[in-house]
Amino acid sequence: MTDVLRITADLQAPAAESRFARFKLIGWWDQQRLSRARVAVIGAGALGNEIVKNLALLGVGHLFIADMDRIENSNLSRSVLYRASDNGTHKATAAARSARDIYPDIKSHAFVGNVVHDLGLGVFRWADVVIGGLDNREARLSINRNCWKVGRPFIDGAIETIDGSARVFVPAGGAGPCYECTMSQTDWKLLQMRRSCNLLSRPEMETGGKTPTTPTVSSVIAGVQCQEAVKLLHGMESAFAGGAWNFSGVTADSYITRFQRKDDCLSHDTLDEVIALDEGVAQITPRQLLAKARELLGKDAKLELAREVLEKLVCPNCKTEERLFASLGKVSADRAWCPRCKDVRREVVTFHQIRGDEDFMERTLAEIGVPPFDIVIARSADYSRSIGFELAGDADGVLGELNELELE
Repeated sequence: MTDVLRITADLQAPAAESRFARFKLIGWWDQQRLSRARVAVIGAGALGNEIVKNLALLGVGHLFIADMDRIENSNLSRSVLYRASDNGTHKATAAARSARDIYPDIKSHAFVGNVVHDLGLGVFRWADVVIGGLDNREARLSINRNCWKVGRPFIDGAIETIDGSARVFVPAGGAGPCYECTMSQTDWKLLQMRRSCNLLSRPEMETGGKTPTTPTVSSVIAGVQCQEAVKLLHGMESAFAGGAWNFSGVTADSYITRFQRKDDCLSHDTLDEVIALDEGVAQITPRQLLAKARELLGKDAKLELAREVLEKLVCPNCKTEERLFASLGKVSADRAWCPRCKDVRREVVTFHQIRGDEDFMERTLAEIGVPPFDIVIARSADYSRSIGFELAGDADGVLGELNELELE
């Protein structure tokens, strides 16, 4: 029996025989809708484990799990999906495998990489909802902006000691606040500390401290996140969209906070249209993509990348250049020192727009630092229209179902 027939048979089975019999007793519940749902989980730590576990138990059909870290022994006290034998394994890979152990019919996808620099915007458009289990502001801000561009809800979670909060941001309609709207001056200051004076990454800020948490608060917050996701997937409203549900583990009190929208917030940029292309980033050049943009938006249209790209480092002393074409955030500040002049800091040359006169127009998008399954934005000269070109030729490679060869 094929997967489709097996899932359909289970969904149509008498209540007493069905895996999801108890769910069907809920009047508004639609298990078929959940079986078709696509959910991206960003972060596979303590929160991410509980989120993935819940989604698998709920019968969500398609799950994309992203994380760049490997499992350590200290993860085992707070991560229901991992075992001692998983030490050293990538968290995303182990979580995707465990999701299948819980619900064999789930299609789980593991992505090992930095979600800010390596994850294409196409994944956010693929998902019906994005759930975050993260511990840093840079990743949250990036996810927030990506979700807003493609109109996808972002359900964020945060935990510390035995306290936590769940926040829901829904771009639909564009009238509500987003994660960036909630950021204070302190948040921005801490975010800026991750960058040196020339905007390169500061390695000493990449790892940071270890946040004290427990599996109990992870379970509470992830449960609320997944409950809100189920409601959104059913077309219902979240109880605290544009706000946060806050929980104090000491007193067991909870309360809802409402956020204010900032009209000048830079995250409120929604694409007017997205066009899926057959090509991937290794099959198309900036010149070819710019030609498509100008056919639709006029001769002065320009391209815009989802992240700042470090084109080259130039020594002001010896004038030598090193071309990198890497995401700005992936290059360490230590790299700026000229290897010839030793004590001379090289100048950083970056770009995020492409106007057509650049000397790299014949390179492929992959060769200028665009990640697979990304969306490159085309804007009209007066910025009145925007079109996203999704490099959908990469979709199978990024979303490919986990197979035995990928299990570590």
